[in-house]
Parts: sequence; structure tokens; C-alpha cells
Amino acid sequence: MATALKPDATLTKAVEVAHAALLEQASPDQVGEHLGCVAEGERVVTHLFACTMPGYRGWRWSVTVTRATRQKQATVDEVVLIPGDEAIVAPQWVPYRERIQPGDLSPGDLLPVEDGDPRLVPTYSFGDDDLTADERAQVKAVATELYLGRVRTLSLEGRDLAAQRWYDGEGGPDNPLAQSAPASCTSCGFLVRLAGSLSEMFGVCANGSANDDGKVVSLDHGCGAHSEVQFGKQQLPEPLPEHVFDTLTIDEIERF
Repeated sequence: MATALKPDATLTKAVEVAHAALLEQASPDQVGEHLGCVAEGERVVTHLFACTMPGYRGWRWSVTVTRATRQKQATVDEVVLIPGDEAIVAPQWVPYRERIQPGDLSPGDLLPVEDGDPRLVPTYSFGDDDLTADERAQVKAVATELYLGRVRTLSLEGRDLAAQRWYDGEGGPDNPLAQSAPASCTSCGFLVRLAGSLSEMFGVCANGSANDDGKVVSLDHGCGAHSEVQFGKQQLPEPLPEHVFDTLTIDEIERF
């Protein structure tokens, strides 16, 4: 277990040196009280001062000082403004591509896929890398005639990522709707199975009255719109009362 560094005594006392260096970078009305010091390393100490600038609540001025071996004179390394525990800071940067969520794209928006995206693999191969441009065009033309016109298709990794995302999402078995369902989708007449290996776990709901209509659902998903669901006796509506026959004639009505 690492032990805490012991602040250098000479540098710990160099508050005035740090304060003077700070006033060369900031005006006096922006600098508050001395908040203490922190040992950064051997003969390296950082002095902290409160920041009084409007809009910088919780920020601190940081002045790092050091000294050479057997020297008593402190030297200023840097003066910076840093956030404290209560400071208001910008959220952590997230790249644009990672910020996009399903439903964010608007008409006309483009989201290109990178060439090395592991979710996709080439649908056809050009073979030898030494092929000329004309030879590559011929290979692509043949692939198009064989209905392999897609340049790339889903890789095994891309398929597994999609399957995991669908299973963990709203169409999976852990959805509250599925937890309270009377039966699973695997026995529902509205289920349209997918093709290929994904058919072993997923299908598409084709019930226009269900929440998941037109969406991918796992076979162990479910909802209250199952094709075979029936009302229990306690859930049946109250029966209508007997019909009442009006026996009044027109002559009797006129007398009123």
C-alpha cells in the first residue's frame, strides 16, 4: 500500500510566493482565501486558492511550486484554474457517433458507416489485391448478377450484437409487459419468424393491436394481445339487462 507523500516544509510555507505568482495571472478581486496545499511529489507542492470570479463557483486557483535539492528558494511551475468537487463543469465529451440514438435521425440526415466497422463484412471478395480497376469492376458486375449487389453484409459479430441488443431491449423477456403476459410469443399466431439463424430466437410481431406491432421480439417475449388469450370469468363485462318492451300505443301517449 502506497504511503501519502509528506509535503516539503519549505514549499509549504511558500504561500506568499504562490500568491504573488497568481496575482500576475489574475486580478485581486478574482482570488480568494488560501485553501491549503497538496504534495504532488518530492519537493513539489501545489497551493490552492479560492476563485471568486462570477460563474466559477467551486473552482480553485492552483499554483504549483518546487525547489532544487539543497535550495531554499521556491520556484513557480504553473498557475492554472481547476474545478473542485462542487464546481460546475461540462459533461464528459462523447463522440457524435456514440451520441446518436435510435430515432435521432431526421429526413435527410446521413450516418456513414466506417470502412473497418466490425459489424459488416464484404459480401464478395475481389480476390488478389493486384487486380486492376477493370478487373474489379468485372467481379462486381458478376456479383450483382448473382444478387450479391450489396457491397457489405452483416458479420457474425454484427449479428450477435444485434441479437443481444434486441434481447436486452423492449422486445425481450425482461420487459414488464412480457413479465405479466399470459403466454410467450413463440405460441402466438401473430408471430412472423425471421430467416436464418436469428429465427431460433426472434420474430416480428404482426398484431396491429399490440404494442410491438412491426417490431422484432424474442420468442420468450409476450404481451396481453396474444392470439390465444381469453378473458377469465372475473374479467368478463357485466351482462346487459333484459330488454324492456314498450307497450304504450300512440293513442295512450297522446292522452298524456
